[in-house]
Amino acid sequence: MKLKYALIAAVFAAINVGGWCWWRAYQLDHSQDEVIIAAASIYDMDPALIKAVIWRESRFNPDARGAAGELGLMQIRDAAAHEWAESAGIDNFQHGHLVSAKSNVLAGTWYLKRAMSRYSDTDDPVAYGLAEYNAGRSNVLKWKKDEADTNGTAFIEAIGFPTTKDYVTAIKARREKYRSIEKRLP
Repeated sequence: MKLKYALIAAVFAAINVGGWCWWRAYQLDHSQDEVIIAAASIYDMDPALIKAVIWRESRFNPDARGAAGELGLMQIRDAAAHEWAESAGIDNFQHGHLVSAKSNVLAGTWYLKRAMSRYSDTDDPVAYGLAEYNAGRSNVLKWKKDEADTNGTAFIEAIGFPTTKDYVTAIKARREKYRSIEKRLP
């Protein structure tokens, strides 16, 4: 009889822990929705894509710091941050300003939008833009093979860095997950 009660208590404990973990993940996934929606609106981008990039880059941690000096939710480097600030007409900008979630997501969204626009002649500008966001334009141009290569699936297969290939495919899959979740919400 004691074993039965212990088993029932263990099941209830597991359900409670599982529920807490689910709730925490849900809260984290939606912790930056306001800034994501604002940036998506300003730069005419898919909020699910921006959210997926943030998930991959920082797991929604606005204080995240990368080994190469990347900052914040979208892990923006100094050079990219200054390009965004210049295009946005922001005076006296410093890379440290990107600890602000709003500035960080605006800068990252602008940078990703610019990268994707370079590949508007392809069937999947997102794949090319994400690869550029992660590995740089020069690598994308190597993997693209020639100007006639516009097939996103072939491009992903041609990506020469396994980490970048995983980055692109993981973000694209997460984007679809976020899109399907948003469709189900009232």
